[in-house]
Amino acid sequence: MKTVTLTEFRSHASGMLTQVEHGETILVLRHGRPIAEVSPVASQENSQPSWKQPALRLSTKGAGLASAILEERKREGLS
Repeated sequence: MKTVTLTEFRSHASGMLTQVEHGETILVLRHGRPIAEVSPVASQENSQPSWKQPALRLSTKGAGLASAILEERKREGLS
């Protein structure tokens, strides 16, 4: 992991981001304190954006809501 000051990061951002593309992680300091860690994105080959991924299907045992309402209405004589 490479450590740089914020001023140095600003001055050489393009070159540092190239290093990140090649796998390097960079810790950015402001007044000697860490404020950011720039690291490569995990490889996501063949992955879709989260909004395009299929949603999880949830199911419960028993009658569905519509069936339960119709049954309730039959018992109460409303239909």
